[in-house]
Parts: sequence; structure tokens; C-alpha cells
Amino acid sequence: MLDRTRTDVLPIQEAVAKASPSAWRDGIAVSRDQDVLTVALLDGQVAALTTRATPAPGEPVAVHPVAELVAVGGAWYSARSLAGRDAGAARRPTAP
Repeated sequence: MLDRTRTDVLPIQEAVAKASPSAWRDGIAVSRDQDVLTVALLDGQVAALTTRATPAPGEPVAVHPVAELVAVGGAWYSARSLAGRDAGAARRPTAP
């Protein structure tokens, strides 16, 4: 097995990624703004991730949404999805 570079990857993230290799989704890096990486996935979806990964626009990447990882070349990076981040705010009760 290859020894890959890992940045901010927790042992549980690595274990989940290795236990579910079919969950990796291929994509292309679209843009990076501060710590947010936007990836166009090959299944037509778009993922916005907070990560330290810095792929160039157009560079192929792989996203593991279950383990919250992004792979760029031979390196794995922790990557938290921004999808649904504000969903809880819409459900919070407002003060009268």
C-alpha cells in the first residue's frame, strides 16, 4: 500500500476512507477562495469544502464525503463540506 501524505487527517478519517474506497468521487478543482475549495464533481454536483488543499483550477481531485477528505495527487487533506452549514439557522426559533 502506498504511503500517502496526510494533512490534518484524523486516524478515524483514514480508517473510514480505507474501509469504504468506493465512496471516493472524482472531480475537478474549480476555484479556491481563502480556505474554501470549490470542486465540480464528475456526477454533475458541485462541492464547497473548507480545506488546506491548494489544487490549481482545472486540477483533478477526489472527494470522500463520508470521511471528509480531499485527495490531490498523492496527498490527502481533511475537507469539511459547507453544504447545509446554514440549515440549522433556518430552524432556530426566533425570539418574539
